[in-house]
Amino acid sequence: QVHLVESGGGQVQAGGSLSLSCAASTRIPNTYVLAWIRQAPGEGRDFVGRIKWNDGDLYYGDRVKGRATISRDSGKNMMYLHMNNLKPEDTAVYYCAAARAFTWPQIKYDYWGQGIQVTVSS
Repeated sequence: QVHLVESGGGQVQAGGSLSLSCAASTRIPNTYVLAWIRQAPGEGRDFVGRIKWNDGDLYYGDRVKGRATISRDSGKNMMYLHMNNLKPEDTAVYYCAAARAFTWPQIKYDYWGQGIQVTVSS
């Protein structure tokens, strides 16, 4: 069981940037995939990006590509999200999620944080 805790959200002006952190309660096995997934009010989940823990391979969703950067600190069991050029449509609850394995074509995320609100004002 892995517990994930997000931090760093808040209110940001359009055009600004944000940084989120995800702290895992235990060492993250190399088979895991960690991701950021967001959900705006009244909408479905929107994939932001993911990182394979074994090799750091990254993949981003189309709506944030070029504006989002995911990074990690394996020693601290931490994952980070940095986004710039924020838009009002980036307003959402951002979740950190972990999958025990990389599966194709869709990754099943087994563990989720409680989420953190990011609000982008115009």
